[in-house]
Amino acid sequence: MKYRQLTKEQFESLHEDFARFLAAQSIDAKEWKQIKEENPKVAEEEMNVFSDLVWDDVLTKTGYVEHFSKTSVNLFKCDKAEIHRIAIKITWDINLLEQKGFEWLMQNPMDNSVEIFKGTKPYNSERNPEIFDLIEKGSSISKGEIFEYFSQLVS
Repeated sequence: MKYRQLTKEQFESLHEDFARFLAAQSIDAKEWKQIKEENPKVAEEEMNVFSDLVWDDVLTKTGYVEHFSKTSVNLFKCDKAEIHRIAIKITWDINLLEQKGFEWLMQNPMDNSVEIFKGTKPYNSERNPEIFDLIEKGSSISKGEIFEYFSQLVS
C-alpha cells in the first residue's frame, strides 16, 4: 500500500465511487458482501487499492498545503518537480490557531516579531508521497491564498 486506507467516513462519502471501482472489476454488491464475509483479506486488498487510487488523485490535484501551530506557520506550494516553503515564526506569545492571532499576523506581517523564511527544494523521491507525509504530519490542503500573500511580501 502506497498511502493509508481511507477512513470509514471517507469510504462512506465515496461509496458510489467505490461501487463503480468494484463494478469495473465485475464485482457487484452481492459478490462484494460475500467477499467481505468469506475472504476478508481480499476485501481489505480491494479497499487498499481503491484508497491508493483516491489518494493519488487527490494528491496529484493538490497545489498547496499549510500547517499552523501556536507560534508558527509552514506554507507549501507543491509544483511538479519541487516544493516551495514559506516558514513564518512569531517571537512573542501569540496563538495563531485562534482567529485573533491569525488576524494579527495577516495585518502585521512585517512586524519585528515576525520572522519569514523562504526556500525551494526538489522532492526527495516522488511528489505525491511527500505531500501525503506532510498531510499525515498535520498539514491541510489549501487553496494557496496565504502562501501567495506571503510570497508577494517576501519577493
